Amino acid sequence: MRQIAAKIKPAAGFSHFIHIVLTCLLPAIVFVAVRLNFVQIAAAIILLSKWRMFAVKPRHWAANIRVNAVDLIFGIAVLICMANIDSQMLQLIWALIYGFWLLVIKPLDSVFGVALQALLSQALGLVALFIAWGNAPIAVLVIGTWIITYNCARHFFAVFEEGMSRYLGGVWAYFSAALVWISCHWLLFYGPVAQPALILSVLGSGMGGIYFLEKTDRVSILLRRQIIFIMIAIVIIVLTFSDWSGKL
Repeated sequence: MRQIAAKIKPAAGFSHFIHIVLTCLLPAIVFVAVRLNFVQIAAAIILLSKWRMFAVKPRHWAANIRVNAVDLIFGIAVLICMANIDSQMLQLIWALIYGFWLLVIKPLDSVFGVALQALLSQALGLVALFIAWGNAPIAVLVIGTWIITYNCARHFFAVFEEGMSRYLGGVWAYFSAALVWISCHWLLFYGPVAQPALILSVLGSGMGGIYFLEKTDRVSILLRRQIIFIMIAIVIIVLTFSDWSGKL
């Protein structure tokens, strides 16, 4: 199995160089498509880049989609962020961020690397969701939040071989969707970042960090309390200094 994987994603030599070049082409093509205002084509290219998900028997499609969901969420989120700004320089920066994701972060298979993938994908995915569909019906935002948070949570727990990953992912997705349903009645934005996206990113990163430290035997009672205190403090600050006079 390891030899087969090495042939698909070579680790050295000329084939490895070609693999890097082809990987770099994806963010470059997306950047050019956005500059030409072909956003739908850019989205199709990102989806087509995952064609190997369906190069197996149909009974494996659901599992492959779940495994690749985090990468798809991040890629589509980058596209949304890129398409909603006019500055060529900022769009180029987003393309470089996508390239860094594909070349550096996505290939990580360590516990920390996979956890980082899940947290980054969830944060950017939620930000992009509200950028693109902030004026959509609440049901759209609730369903979108559920899809993003559930898949990112499953990706996070999978690396720890958590036996209750489906249940925990469902609980986190339900909590996130409920928070968005409540927040959307007073949907506030801090620049391009919606309030529910900010709160969920803070809570998800904090709780994910505690879980990671506990599973790797690096957590102490003091450190756990510090992380919880920081999470609560950030949420209180966000809620206290928000303008609740109306829906923005």
